[in-house]
Amino acid sequence: MQTDNKDFEKRIFHVDLDAFYAAVEQRENPKYLKKPVIIGASPGGRGVVSACSYEARKFGVHSAMPISIAKRLCPDAVFLPVRMKLYQEVSAEIMEIFTEFTPEICQISIDEAFLDMTGTDRLFGSITETGMLIKSTIRERTGLTISIGAAHSRFLAKLASDYGKPDGLCIVKKGEELDFLDRLDLKDIWGLGKKTLERLNDLNINSIPALRGFNEASLTSIFGKSAGSFLFRACRGIDIDMYSTKSKSNSISNETTFQVDVNDRDVLEKILLELSDHIMFRAMKEHKKSRTVCIKLRFSDFSSTTAQKTFTHYIGSSEEIYKSSIELLNAKWNGSETIRLIGTGLMSLEPENTPEQPELFENNFEKKKRVEKAVFKIKRKGNKITKASLLGDSEIRKND
Repeated sequence: MQTDNKDFEKRIFHVDLDAFYAAVEQRENPKYLKKPVIIGASPGGRGVVSACSYEARKFGVHSAMPISIAKRLCPDAVFLPVRMKLYQEVSAEIMEIFTEFTPEICQISIDEAFLDMTGTDRLFGSITETGMLIKSTIRERTGLTISIGAAHSRFLAKLASDYGKPDGLCIVKKGEELDFLDRLDLKDIWGLGKKTLERLNDLNINSIPALRGFNEASLTSIFGKSAGSFLFRACRGIDIDMYSTKSKSNSISNETTFQVDVNDRDVLEKILLELSDHIMFRAMKEHKKSRTVCIKLRFSDFSSTTAQKTFTHYIGSSEEIYKSSIELLNAKWNGSETIRLIGTGLMSLEPENTPEQPELFENNFEKKKRVEKAVFKIKRKGNKITKASLLGDSEIRKND
C-alpha cells in the first residue's frame, strides 16, 4: 500500500486512538505495559467488557463480551474498572490538538474522529507528511498512539485506519479504491455483522471481489433493501452515510458503533449516559442551546431509525438529554433486536443568547441546569470533575 499521493478532491482523515481505554491505563500504570488489560465489570459479575488492550485481544477478548467469558479466555489479564472521567479528559485533550490542524472535526466517539484536511497541503505538506505530523504530535504530548486512514470519503478513511492498526497510517488514492478493498477480507468491511457474514458464506460469497459480482437488485432481494444497498456500495468503495454531515451550528451529536452487536439494555443506557454528558458540555463550550433531543439506531440488518423529541423550553442538562434519549430508545427498540450503532444529540441549535420565554414554574431539570453550568465553569478552569454515574465502582467507593 503506497503511503503518498497527489492531492485529491477531498482529504478526509479518520483518526482512531489505539485501544484507547486500555492504552490510557497502561500509560498511567507502566507496570501494565505489554500485559493483557481488560476494562469493564469486575470478574465474577454480570457486566461486560468495555474495552481491552491488544494483548487481551489475542486471546479473543473484545468489547461488549460478558466479563465471565473474558475471564475464562484470559484468566491472567489485568481487570480494571472504567475510569470515564480520566478517558474523557484525555479525549478532550486530543480533540483540542486536532483543532491545531483543522477546524473541520467530526468527533464520532470518545476515541474516534474524522478530520477534513482538504486544502491543508500548503500548511502541512503531503498527506503522508500531514499524517505523520499529527501522529508524532499526539505521541509527544500524550504518550499515546493513533491510527490514521486517509481517503476522499469517510467510509474508505474508516476502513483504511482499521487496516493500518495499530499505530498505522494508510492512504487510499482516488481511483485505487477497488485495489485497496480487494486487499481486505469480507470481515474487514466496517459494519458487516456476524449473521450477514454467515449468510454470505452460505451463498459461497467469500471475498470482496465475489460480492462485487452481484448487482444491487440481487443483493436487496437476498438481504433486504438496507443491507443489500449497504453491501452493494461497500464492496465498491462508494461512500456510505455513516455519520451526520450537518454542520455543528445546526446539531451536535455523538455515536458509538459496537464491535459486536448489542441488545443488553445496561450497556445501551450506559453509552447514552456517556454520550449525553459529552454532548451537553460540547453545547456549552460552543455557546449553543436546543429544544430538541434526537437518537439514532442502526440494527444488525443495517436498517436505521431516528427519533426526536422537542420541548417548549431549552434543554439545560445532560440528565435531560439522557432521560429523553431513554424514552426515544424505548419507543424505537423492542428490547430484543441487536443494535450495532447508537447515537444521541441536540438538533436545531440556536445561539446561547437567544431570548426565551421564562417558565412560570421551574421544571425538574432547572436545578440540574444550574449545577451543570457551574461544573462547566470549573472544568474550563482546568479542574477535574465528573458525574459519579460515569465513574467506575472503585472510584465511587474511594470518594465515599
